[in-house]
Amino acid sequence: MSDTRTPRSELGAFLKARRAELTPAQVGLGDDGTVRRVPGLRRDEVARLAAMSTGYYTRIEQGRLPASATVLASLVRALRLDGAQRAYLYELAGQAPAAPRRRSARRVRPSVQRMLDGLGHLPALVLGRHDDILAWNAAAAALYRDFGELTARERNYVRLLFLDPVMRDLHVDWEDAGRISAARLRMAAAGNPDDSRLAELVGELSVRSPEFREWWSGRIVSDTAHGTKRYRHPLVGPLTLECDTWASPDDPHVMFVVLTAEADSRDDEALRILASWNTAPAQPGTAGTPSDRRP
Repeated sequence: MSDTRTPRSELGAFLKARRAELTPAQVGLGDDGTVRRVPGLRRDEVARLAAMSTGYYTRIEQGRLPASATVLASLVRALRLDGAQRAYLYELAGQAPAAPRRRSARRVRPSVQRMLDGLGHLPALVLGRHDDILAWNAAAAALYRDFGELTARERNYVRLLFLDPVMRDLHVDWEDAGRISAARLRMAAAGNPDDSRLAELVGELSVRSPEFREWWSGRIVSDTAHGTKRYRHPLVGPLTLECDTWASPDDPHVMFVVLTAEADSRDDEALRILASWNTAPAQPGTAGTPSDRRP
């Protein structure tokens, strides 16, 4: 996210990046025999697929013309956009209804913390806007690290993923995890272009992580809600866990994240061993009331 960019210019940059990812064969266009100076589709090919003039499409991509809902629908089809990419395109164009921008809570209710603790050996987190870590259980502390040792500013999952060597080494598929995290931030940026906290986070990661800088500029977007995660834990070795997330009914920017393994499997047994070896106090990070472990 840059202070010099407008939503219209960002939309144009996204269109340009997306057409560079596609080949004529992928969208049903035959080879016309010409030598391509740049990878991907040309502007005239996108225009043809979207049933508009090349000049009209060019002005949209250059940020000189707004895109109507009808034009956006044509571009979604032409560029083969998935659900996350479509949502991002409409956000940039100002066509999608904006989600309420009330500030996410920085604390969770005691009942939510009890729910996390009740999951026992299954690691669970509550992530707020920008993937700030708002709450966690002892199993999550055993798998990742004791988040209670960090300041509120440091307790951000994306920041830890890119800047903390321990978190980086823990993730076997670190590049995939990093790309998805950068993509989730870009989705957040589309709906909140004036968010100063997000701008600060993106700025720091862009300066300190070349990988984040590359993936952010690539304009990949994602709203992945589940998947498989592989870890390399120093105590129990390799772990393959299923990760599921759910949005809070109170605030769509707050996500519940739970990691599980099939019952009685080697991975489930490893999680139980981790939980039994965890020497952190009942309140991870500090001894005291439940609020001690939250920002």
